[in-house]
Amino acid sequence: MLTITYKYLSISTLIIASLQFSFAQIDKKATKETKALYKNLNKISKKQILFGHQHATEYGHGWTGDNDRSDVKSVTGSHPAVIGIDFSGLSGRPKEAIERTKEVLRKNVVATYERGGITTVAWHFSNPASKGGFYWKDSVSAPAISLIKKGGSHHEQYKEILRTIGDFTNSVKAKDGKLAPMLFRPFHEFDGGWFWWGKPHCSREDFIDVWQFTVSYLRDSLGVHNLIYTFSPDNKFISEAEFLERYPGDEWVDMVGMDNYGDFGRDGKYNLEAGIKKLKIISDYAQKTNKLAAFTETGLESIPNETWWTETLLKSLRAEKLKLSYVLVWRNDTRSQTHYYAPYPEQVSVPDFLKFYNDPYTFFEKDLKRIYHQKILGFL
Repeated sequence: MLTITYKYLSISTLIIASLQFSFAQIDKKATKETKALYKNLNKISKKQILFGHQHATEYGHGWTGDNDRSDVKSVTGSHPAVIGIDFSGLSGRPKEAIERTKEVLRKNVVATYERGGITTVAWHFSNPASKGGFYWKDSVSAPAISLIKKGGSHHEQYKEILRTIGDFTNSVKAKDGKLAPMLFRPFHEFDGGWFWWGKPHCSREDFIDVWQFTVSYLRDSLGVHNLIYTFSPDNKFISEAEFLERYPGDEWVDMVGMDNYGDFGRDGKYNLEAGIKKLKIISDYAQKTNKLAAFTETGLESIPNETWWTETLLKSLRAEKLKLSYVLVWRNDTRSQTHYYAPYPEQVSVPDFLKFYNDPYTFFEKDLKRIYHQKILGFL
């Protein structure tokens, strides 16, 4: 317990000290680079927002595995500032396949760090207690949250999976000898029912218990100190109370966010007023609790709306004095002609995306300077 003597401190000093103390990561042993990233994301969010794209440098529309390539770079000349990877391949597969996945991901994460970019991690976690993969499939999937918690039948198996993740996270060492920080977003979109960890398939208490164990085991037992932990439901809330229904507590979360496709054009349906209201709930809560906030997933599949980037996304992000660290759009499938969320050369939204790219409010990888240093340079 921290004890502070207040007798000789002024009220203003106490307020400043309180703010400085409270705006801190939940991992007090976080690496120097992870602490710097955390603080600099907060600084950036006051005036700008970082643009992200899932699997941006792993593959894209019609290609895979090319060196230093992304569809976003092919259009703009710069990679996204935030690049999404996935821990989906780190469990539920033969050991040899897991090791190959580790190597691919390691190269990706280190390369992003060495270029000065940021990695965010989704986790499409295959059900450890049944078939069905990460989706919930009636008559196939087991409600595994209750099984992987402490005392559950699959708890030891879950610890082994976390050890695999911990080993990987402690291996992403760059040429400078430093571990690359990552934004880790476990159990995302938990307020829906499409994943086995979704709200219809587990109790609030069990979900919170598993979240807290996950953070504690990685941080305290496995010595992982280069993660920033992100809490991100889907868009099924209209109030702060609903947003926080399964929130594990401020001491277990670094960043709050939301995945929202439905309000931003999915199936031709737009409700920007609702989408902005939800972003404001997230932004306001982060500011109130001195945490980071982000628009963790969005996008318009195939981007048929030629002005979606500036007239839908950018206008929404700039509304209501939001304070968001980044916005990420989903992946560009390598084979599908329609499953993509960022433009590639000659796609119909390219001219508008270039306007989005050139807007001073949006930052891409080339705009980042010393993001892993305590004193950030170049744009504040």
